[in-house]
Amino acid sequence: MNFDFSDEQKQLKDSARKFLEKESTPQQVRAVLEGDAGYDKALWKGLAEMGFTGAAIPEEHGGAGLGYLELCVIAEELGRALAPVPFSSSVYLFTEFLKVAGSDAQKATHLPKLAAGTQIGTFAYAEGVGEVTPARIKASVSGGKLKGTKVPVPDGGNADFAIVAARDGGARDSLSLYLVDLNGPGVSREVVKTVDPARKQAKVTFDGAPAELLGREGDGIALVSDVYNRAAILMAFEQVGGADRALEMARDYALQRMAFGRPIGSFQAIKHMLADMYVSATLARSNAYYGAWALSTGAAELPVAAATARVSATQAFQHCSTNNIQVHGGMGFTWQFDCHLFYRRSNLLALTLGSQSHWEKELIDRMRRRNAA
Repeated sequence: MNFDFSDEQKQLKDSARKFLEKESTPQQVRAVLEGDAGYDKALWKGLAEMGFTGAAIPEEHGGAGLGYLELCVIAEELGRALAPVPFSSSVYLFTEFLKVAGSDAQKATHLPKLAAGTQIGTFAYAEGVGEVTPARIKASVSGGKLKGTKVPVPDGGNADFAIVAARDGGARDSLSLYLVDLNGPGVSREVVKTVDPARKQAKVTFDGAPAELLGREGDGIALVSDVYNRAAILMAFEQVGGADRALEMARDYALQRMAFGRPIGSFQAIKHMLADMYVSATLARSNAYYGAWALSTGAAELPVAAATARVSATQAFQHCSTNNIQVHGGMGFTWQFDCHLFYRRSNLLALTLGSQSHWEKELIDRMRRRNAA
């Protein structure tokens, strides 16, 4: 079992890093964070031209026909650069739902546009604060028309289409997934404030919006679980990339910042802090690699690997982004330094796809079921 990437995949990673270092600078991240633009359109176009948005889409649908390992290395570099684009919403979620449950006609209609970056997708699941459960979903579809409100919807203000979880008139816990044109009738959107405006969220209200069934009726929960396992691993790579960059920032500052005639990195307290950051980032990378193997091979360990990678990466990114501020001291809390950009993103990603406590419970439950089997 080889837990390292191939030379070709490492070359892809290097290409992605060089591109993003040039096209996704902290200044560009701040421009989206402080401005009204939903995302960096020039960067999104560049990612599409590089073939990144269609990395895991089959060639028959206009994609690059690569695989999940390639998508993992791209995700890590996007996380490192804090790329202000709807990549996770459109690629990890919307595209994966289509690949798993879409009809031939739905795939033929949407996948080529997603691969080309001319269409942005998202997944609308939550309906307010708190853990999402089937019992809390109020949105419903009747006669092909969707009614209800979803909030927060990641990149909901910029997406062209959404896959929406809604009641289908069946049992209390029966949910189905529906494909909805967000630019069509019966849809209104409102941007909501979050900790990281560089990745904007929205409140989307549906009032008789035309809804097209995705997959089989009543399969919503099973489909969400399947796609979330995939997305959790890809998101973990984003978090690993962010954690590594935060650690590098802290290390570099500790080596150049002088106090009492010596670099602050020579003080034991700073050494211990940096060592702890390194351990958490390295552990997260190890778990993410295991998840990448399970995802790329379709291994039976995928559910446990996904939860493990998600928990570990969430802890690492939050730990490293917080300690990066501490190493920078009083300067780390100022707007002029970039530390807060990583802290914001770490907290946003910690709640994307469900909270850390949710994934911890999932990990325990999945390990119990596996052991019992």
